[in-house]
Amino acid sequence: MRLGVIGPTGAGKSLLSQKIADYYHATLIEEPVAKSPFLPIFYNNKETMSFIAQNAFYSELFILLYKERNNENMVSDSTMFSNLVFSEQLRGEGYMDQHELELVYQIAEEGLKALPEVDVHIVIMRSNEQLLGNVKKRGREIEQGQEAYLSKHNTNYYPVLRKIFDYYKVNDKHILWLPITDMEDPKEFASIIERINRQYKKALD
Repeated sequence: MRLGVIGPTGAGKSLLSQKIADYYHATLIEEPVAKSPFLPIFYNNKETMSFIAQNAFYSELFILLYKERNNENMVSDSTMFSNLVFSEQLRGEGYMDQHELELVYQIAEEGLKALPEVDVHIVIMRSNEQLLGNVKKRGREIEQGQEAYLSKHNTNYYPVLRKIFDYYKVNDKHILWLPITDMEDPKEFASIIERINRQYKKALD
């Protein structure tokens, strides 16, 4: 199975991806953004670097996904769709103009043509309070002082993602909207695996 984990900053994508990759003995593809040299440049100068940074993030992710394109047992803690959410948000906040957004879509679409479809997009559902709490808890220096930006991003994340799924005609059977409280709780994690298995079976029908 090919699983893609999606969610806003602080949702727990990396942790969930690692846990389900371990469970299914699957290859884990880690999101490159957190370690990207473009991330601090972006946070420090969104006004001029948003377009350049977004395309850098896409390129780094595409390379990782392309290398595993023939792997039918993989988990990625980001997808080409999840990155589009950030671009849409940056356009809405005035950091990118419409022409730049259209170019991002064109680049993303060329990438999507070269990649196999994701069997199940696992969308982690969290409240804004949970998301900001998780960001604060992990204590990344680069995210300090970004609360207003992240809060606005969190508020709009799920409606924008739904719009992108609709635009690309992603069938609901390939989407698992997954509310999570504590994935470290064995009972909750067992429930998560059960829901993934059910959704995967639907995706195969």
